[in-house]
Amino acid sequence: MLSVAGAAASFVQAAVYSVNAVGYVNKAIPVGFSMIANPLDTSNNTIGSLIPAPPLFSNFYKWTGTGFQIATFGPGGWDLPAITLNPGEGGFINTDTAFTNTFIGEVKQGGPGTPNPTLSNPIPLGFSIRGSMVPQSANIEALGLTNLSLFDNIYRWNGTTYTIYTLGPAGWDPSVPNLDVGESFFLNLQTAVNWTRDFNVNATP
Repeated sequence: MLSVAGAAASFVQAAVYSVNAVGYVNKAIPVGFSMIANPLDTSNNTIGSLIPAPPLFSNFYKWTGTGFQIATFGPGGWDLPAITLNPGEGGFINTDTAFTNTFIGEVKQGGPGTPNPTLSNPIPLGFSIRGSMVPQSANIEALGLTNLSLFDNIYRWNGTTYTIYTLGPAGWDPSVPNLDVGESFFLNLQTAVNWTRDFNVNATP
């Protein structure tokens, strides 16, 4: 759930409500492993700042391209608080106790009608974890990820296993993957691509 306050325009995407570019997202984190992304931009996009008070002994896993960098939250805080989670990046969180994390920051905007260039989220060859750079719930094509190659794969975690989506000659099998606000997913690509997005809060219906 995103709540934002300030200007005169508004948009609605699933359970997302915005009237300005600054606000918060309440992200429910279930017991066990889940894949999360940072839906808002701040001056300090690190897990120490973004996820300051998860349950004790929660773990965060960030994919490096060959393995996971793992941080643990102990009585003194995260042991690796400087791990970044920028908008568009993602990772796993594992907790024994469900909790809600509140992300606070700016909605990233770029492209026509904004002072910023088109948003750009580079995705490398091979396996990586990514999420939307903006806080919307939609299928990946509606979110701008339309330039993947035949037989690229997306792996969406459902809490116990992956649903695997393959881009074939007739489109996505079994369907176009959907993405929730603050959710990330694995990709396995044959060619590096750039996930671009023009996004203007005031121009979004």
